[in-house]
Amino acid sequence: MGGWLAILSLALVAFALAAFMLRLPKEGYALFGSVLLFGLAGYAWQGSPDQPGSPKAAMIQEPRSGEDMVQARSALFDDTQQKPNYLLTSDAFARKGQFDDAAGLLRKGLEDNPNHIEGWLALAMALTAHAEGFVTPAAVHAYDRARAIDPANPAADFFLGFSFLQSGEIRQARNIWAGLLARSPEDAPWREDLEARVTQLDDMIANAPMLQ
Repeated sequence: MGGWLAILSLALVAFALAAFMLRLPKEGYALFGSVLLFGLAGYAWQGSPDQPGSPKAAMIQEPRSGEDMVQARSALFDDTQQKPNYLLTSDAFARKGQFDDAAGLLRKGLEDNPNHIEGWLALAMALTAHAEGFVTPAAVHAYDRARAIDPANPAADFFLGFSFLQSGEIRQARNIWAGLLARSPEDAPWREDLEARVTQLDDMIANAPMLQ
């Protein structure tokens, strides 16, 4: 119970800061509240605050730091296969938060490895992180390249949708994930997770007038 109280308290503090100290317009209350509720709903669905380290049921961990970003991407690929040096070096920069340097190394490495899906995915994520969560045209292009190499791999659209969600583009995130869901096989291991995410976003949009 203590964990839940702490999380609810943080949510209330965040809302108060936005509403009063940062002077969030009243018409933005519904959207900001919905975003907070979405985060709490996802936390409740994926884990337990009273059980540290409880496993997540999500198909992919959402990246929230350079280390998270590298681990989330790497988890989708065979760790017994040797990774190219350019990717290893760029990951070292990404872990330190030096995303511009990481992206520069990835661009050079991909010139000689244009069909390396993990490299394109790493570049897309590094570019987004360097832009502080905003999805740039260059990042979209890198995601597109990753998807084209292996359309069956859900990573490109999952991370692209998550990036749009972080930047507040709720409808865009929903459309990306809904499109991925429509293309996913019925027995895909990520379907249940993705269906829940799309449902949560649909509920958020339905309760936020400015998103109609």
